[in-house]
Amino acid sequence: MGFERIWHKSYPQGVPREIVFDRTTMPEALERSSRRFPDTPALNYMGRLITYEELNRMVNAFARALMGLGVKKGDTVAMLLPNIPQVVIANYATWRIGAVAAQNNPLYTERELTHQLDDSDATILVTLDLLLPRALAVKPKTKIRHIVICHINDYLPFPKKQLFPLVKRKMYRKVKPGDGVSLFVDLVEANDDSPVPNHAAWEELGTLIYTGGTTGVSKGVMLTHANMSCNVQQLRAWFYDIEDGKESILGIFPFFHSAGFTGIQNFTVWGGGTDVLVPRPEPGVIIELLKKFRPGFMPGVPTIFIGLLNDERFRKMDLRFIKGFIAGAAPLSVETINELKRITGGDLINVYGLTETSPMGTASPWKGDIKPGTVGVPFPSTDLKIVDVETGTVEMKTGEAGEICFKGPQVMKGYYKRPDETEKVLRDGWLYTGDIGFLDEDGYLTIVDRKKDMIVASGYNIFPQEIDEILMSHPKVMEACTIGVPDSYRGVAPKAFVVLKPGVTAEREELIAFLKERLAAYKVPKEIEFMDELPKSAVGKILRKELRELEKKKGGA
Repeated sequence: MGFERIWHKSYPQGVPREIVFDRTTMPEALERSSRRFPDTPALNYMGRLITYEELNRMVNAFARALMGLGVKKGDTVAMLLPNIPQVVIANYATWRIGAVAAQNNPLYTERELTHQLDDSDATILVTLDLLLPRALAVKPKTKIRHIVICHINDYLPFPKKQLFPLVKRKMYRKVKPGDGVSLFVDLVEANDDSPVPNHAAWEELGTLIYTGGTTGVSKGVMLTHANMSCNVQQLRAWFYDIEDGKESILGIFPFFHSAGFTGIQNFTVWGGGTDVLVPRPEPGVIIELLKKFRPGFMPGVPTIFIGLLNDERFRKMDLRFIKGFIAGAAPLSVETINELKRITGGDLINVYGLTETSPMGTASPWKGDIKPGTVGVPFPSTDLKIVDVETGTVEMKTGEAGEICFKGPQVMKGYYKRPDETEKVLRDGWLYTGDIGFLDEDGYLTIVDRKKDMIVASGYNIFPQEIDEILMSHPKVMEACTIGVPDSYRGVAPKAFVVLKPGVTAEREELIAFLKERLAAYKVPKEIEFMDELPKSAVGKILRKELRELEKKKGGA
């Protein structure tokens, strides 16, 4: 790339400005890790350890099973699974034969799934037995011709796995041969696990990950094998002092989401690390897994970290085994950063990106300056510019807010079967993110808000995230989210939704007074609604668009 940018001076010693990328695809990386670290656990599923050698053999067997089901190079295999071993096996088997792995959220409704499965052109669906009724319901409306069923107990350690045959008989007694349904474990056991030649090509499509979908029509982000591999290598270069074959990470982010997909599933395979799988990221489960398996790295979104810090069990644990926290979705508050560091001694980085960037774009330097409120600096071999919101053609000066644009090997190929949508966001190799932000003099990026979330009230631009951050600095507030609502005088006005910390009470006037001391008058919401919880995505990110939908239903818009 051969360029110098202001953020390069903020790189820790040992992190390169540019990377000479190893053109190894992820299925080849698994093969390599199985040779380098055959006895190292690749997956830790509630105590059941699956080594790299074993995982590689399972992938070979399932790859042969997929070919036996008629899957060819370029075909699409859809995943509808939580973080269990089968999703890793199925993804890597799909890639190994040159097919495309489409990721889907198990919490999606029949309508949402029908759209995504049909849009992806998937012919095989790998899913949980509990989701079989939903899968069978959508099958006739899509191109799915065969369903592979997994059970949450398939790879649990003894004695829990004894439950599986009982559940198996009960769940599948109505499934007859010829129904187009198979059991995952049967397919793995019935097929040869000897090496399968790699058919994944560097520049070819490897994965579809869908953006949005809870409202509106979700789009399939096309990630090539180059996108996936390069982004993993960028993240690996960032952690300049970790050791291959010796690290472990808590798999909190779901693998169907780009953060868990790249930052956990693929990142650990590349370096021969261990994923401690978390099928359901609830505080009690997370605390139990931390106690038992002591992973070195713990990712999460602010809501997860805040929830854990409010739990006495977490605060009383000896957490000095945690080397680092990886925060995504939104920057952590100064209070949360300081508290995590105080009780663990571990380092912390904020990461920012989009599914369209595979998803890693920026991060605060590992063991470097965090700068609370920022999302760090661009990764190696990544360029970034801030342009004017109106035309996208004028580059903004340091400190001036505008639309964030990325260029680099992690930028997606485009949206699947949506050339018009692709053309809107990919221009001359730059990805126009729709996020508003600015760079400081050290090259640190601050996210101001989403372009589409900006509130224009009486001609003034108001960024909801600014209001959210100030509200969350109030000692009684745990979570906050602001949206624009119709206003007879201003056209649109900000309204805040607030979740208080457990055991405290607060009045609307108290919070408004707090905001008035810290914000220009035109930015202060006149309306604050207290809620028990805010709507969140699969990774725990607060969904502003869901609050807008709720407000519409109440007649507020």
